[in-house]
Amino acid sequence: MPIRILIADDHAVVRSGIREVLATDPDLEVVGEAEDGIETLRLAETLHPDTVLLDITMPPGNGIKTARRLKEKHPDLVVLFLTMHEEEDLLHEALGAGAAGYVIKRASRVEIIQAIHATNQGDIYVHPAMTRALLHQPVTTNHRRGLAAIRLTRRELDVLRLLAKGNTNRQIADLLRLSRRTVENHRANLMGKLGLVSRVELVNYAEEHNLL
Repeated sequence: MPIRILIADDHAVVRSGIREVLATDPDLEVVGEAEDGIETLRLAETLHPDTVLLDITMPPGNGIKTARRLKEKHPDLVVLFLTMHEEEDLLHEALGAGAAGYVIKRASRVEIIQAIHATNQGDIYVHPAMTRALLHQPVTTNHRRGLAAIRLTRRELDVLRLLAKGNTNRQIADLLRLSRRTVENHRANLMGKLGLVSRVELVNYAEEHNLL
């Protein structure tokens, strides 16, 4: 089954270009296009895409607000930002909103396609030009992580505890009676919200906050 994609961008020419890029991969299928946040939410409800490719500067409000609403309504949905913005603050906001990836529009065709496949496998993908931002913290790590912990849902905490105890995604899915994909999405959300990039860091976080 191909990965079903909804393209959300307020510029028709950009949407057309993205569609052409994705058409080069037979494992990707564009099922719809949206020009604003309201239409994105409506089409996500009716078309049931696997991934939404979302711009940040998209009315009304912005894409980050739309991402939050998408993840609230569709927790299993992969939200991948494709944007011209390379500011560190926006990257952190995007991941904090539940996005599984952040790609800049000057990325190559291969990088965009790679990002879609990676995030649909449960990984987080940040464009190489932005990875340094993950290492730059405007406040101390402990303070930032402490704030992030407040935003974790009960289910995310359940997944975090089980990950920290050494369970695989499949084992966690069985224990919590979830699909494996749902567990993978919770794991991606955890890493995005906490600014972590590996399972080891998740384990360390759980130990630091007495979650075991």
